Amino acid sequence: MMMFASDLDRTLIYSNRALADFKQQTVSDLIAVELKNAQEVAFMTNKAYSLLKDLAASLLFIPVTTRTYEQYKRVFIFTESFCLKYAVTSNGATIIYNGLPLQEWRESVQKRLENECVPLQKMMEEMNGLEINGALKKVENLFFYYILEAPLALDAKNVIQKIADTSGWRISIQGRKLYLMPKPVCKGEAVKFIKEREGIHTVFGAGDSILDNDFLKICDYAFVPSHGELKNEGIHCSKYLFTVQQGVMAGEEILHRISNAATEKSS
Repeated sequence: MMMFASDLDRTLIYSNRALADFKQQTVSDLIAVELKNAQEVAFMTNKAYSLLKDLAASLLFIPVTTRTYEQYKRVFIFTESFCLKYAVTSNGATIIYNGLPLQEWRESVQKRLENECVPLQKMMEEMNGLEINGALKKVENLFFYYILEAPLALDAKNVIQKIADTSGWRISIQGRKLYLMPKPVCKGEAVKFIKEREGIHTVFGAGDSILDNDFLKICDYAFVPSHGELKNEGIHCSKYLFTVQQGVMAGEEILHRISNAATEKSS
């Protein structure tokens, strides 16, 4: 069996802000895929949607996102148009199986959090007084992030990185968001668990950030948009397949290339 594990935001789907960043608000065939407060807030091209729907019908498609499960459910195409067996949310802390969290997985993550890294509250206290201009958000007592009002200075980033490295945490900057993530909360471990559970022999993957690198490393085909953190930080892996396109068109390109590769593998 083949599997396609993919990040969502700025990989397959694009918010209004992301479209503006890439000057793609006027792309002709955009369709809404997410609603928030009855407003359309994220999009993909109609062609990308069609390709993804075909892929989800022919292999095991798994959304892999830093979003919480409640935030993930706002992407209504996954509840209205797709029948998905799995989803990975909260950056790998939660595996959804047939609509319900896998308790055995969450318990294993919790044990690692207790044994391998500085607790959440202490890590948040470590950030007090640092030059971070942004609103603090805490996620499910697991990790936290800042919505930055101004770019993070290099000196401040280096200090935060050093604290994270010595505390069993890591950082990731995605657009205006600065994430601080305990290392046991990991997309890669969750994808590996599903791969072994389902007896998968070939894994396609797509993602744009350092937090995606964990699962991209275990993919046989790892597609990376030619924008975002992995590209900007110069993080290269021999199996990375960078897109020619950027923004929402990169999402469409990724799905085209995976569709072609999956067809070749099946023939």
